[in-house]
Amino acid sequence: MKLLKTVIFFFFLFSPCFLKAQQLVLPGDHPDPSVVKIGDSFWATATTSNWFPAFPVYQSKDLKHWTKKSVVFKQRPEWADYYFWAPEITYDNGKVYIYYTAHKKNGNLCIGAAVADRPDGEYTDLGPLMCQEDGSIDAFPMRDKNGKLYMIWKEDGNSVRKPTPIWAMEMKEDRTGLIGEKKELFRGDQPWENGLVEGVSMVRHGEYYYAVYAAAACCGTKCNYGTGVARSKDLLGPWEKYAQNPVLASTAEWTCPGHGTVVQKDGKYYFLYHGYSAAESVFAGRQGLLQELEFTKDGWISFKKDAPVAVKRTTKSDNFSGSELGLDWQWSIFKDVKYQLAGGVLTLDALPDISGAYIAQPVLYNSYTAETVLTSASAAEAGIGIIGDDKHLVYAAVKGTDIVLKSVRNGEVTVLKTLPGVATQFPLRFRLEASRNASFTFYYAPDKGAYRKISAEAADGSFLPPWDRALRVGMIAIGEKDKKASFDSFTLK
Repeated sequence: MKLLKTVIFFFFLFSPCFLKAQQLVLPGDHPDPSVVKIGDSFWATATTSNWFPAFPVYQSKDLKHWTKKSVVFKQRPEWADYYFWAPEITYDNGKVYIYYTAHKKNGNLCIGAAVADRPDGEYTDLGPLMCQEDGSIDAFPMRDKNGKLYMIWKEDGNSVRKPTPIWAMEMKEDRTGLIGEKKELFRGDQPWENGLVEGVSMVRHGEYYYAVYAAAACCGTKCNYGTGVARSKDLLGPWEKYAQNPVLASTAEWTCPGHGTVVQKDGKYYFLYHGYSAAESVFAGRQGLLQELEFTKDGWISFKKDAPVAVKRTTKSDNFSGSELGLDWQWSIFKDVKYQLAGGVLTLDALPDISGAYIAQPVLYNSYTAETVLTSASAAEAGIGIIGDDKHLVYAAVKGTDIVLKSVRNGEVTVLKTLPGVATQFPLRFRLEASRNASFTFYYAPDKGAYRKISAEAADGSFLPPWDRALRVGMIAIGEKDKKASFDSFTLK
């Protein structure tokens, strides 16, 4: 029975996995998390890359339990087209500012800024602040001892096999531009950094400014990311790196930790950052972790070994009874995805390319089940899919009266299985079962009948994740733009 509004049910079951020192607080794909305290609440955001809408906004009272409240951009800023990275949420003089990276149309990566009166928006884009030839990313605002506002950022030289200096430059108080000359603070010159430093977060404590930074390769199965600390008595240097870096490195539970923000709570300091779960690997993406830190007697930073914390498992369900999609739904930033919600049914307009139109949610764990219901026959190719990006997905769909199972790899479509003439009874249910996040078994069930495997052999999805993103699972509609597909529920557990 339909409820009167869209609801998402969360059923929490404790898993047997315990995390030592690093606490998972933002499960799923949350790279480069940033956090700020405003009033009695903490607010966080994270990279969305080429998923849209861009930059989720979360609220928490304790840094551990977060509720998604909004997104920063429901429409792309006029100057940018893709790669929405590394948002840094800050609060200054009654305004909330988001500094972010995006790819400039007909250009390279630039740093932009947006402003709002409230952390949950609405945000007004202020345009790009810095666009270097090799790219500019990972902005962080900081004031010097005299209150002068600076922007700290990384020049993206590694994208063209050049060094990656960390720069500082004075910023206008209205955040519409930078002034004066830029000053290099430090660069990747230690062996463990592999020539790459980025993702600087700064905090002032005692006589020092501290830079908590990331180094080496951030992403993918070959990542070797870690976290280092540098300090200086003046914002513009000279900067000294800690001899015992990296202060955070891969463990048996979490790999490639880094790129976050230091925040204070009840007189203690914490670092919100990302890492890959060793169990879920790259398929669930870089997940948001929290760890307490302290300032040592010799003037450095040490991360504390916290008590074990139980991880909670989640089931999410949406029956599309509301007037808008929930905040967990995303789609490709490159696609003009259109949908309608009415009477507890989601109607998705098809698109004519190889991956069509899709709306999907991040996967959270190593193994899971997703289900959806196609309400009626459709002229579109419609069903359920596991998606890496527009050129990498695996899906099962109704096509006419046939059910097809297809794999799209590097933009090339392979038909894995066809069941002719079986799609005659509706509603038609689809189920996707994931094992180790790389092997996918698809099922269908006519009306209220039992589920039947589409193919006895599981589909390989090990090729799916792009280097900087995680998988999504959801509904898909492929066909001419006047074709539509209708769904009346979705469950991910």
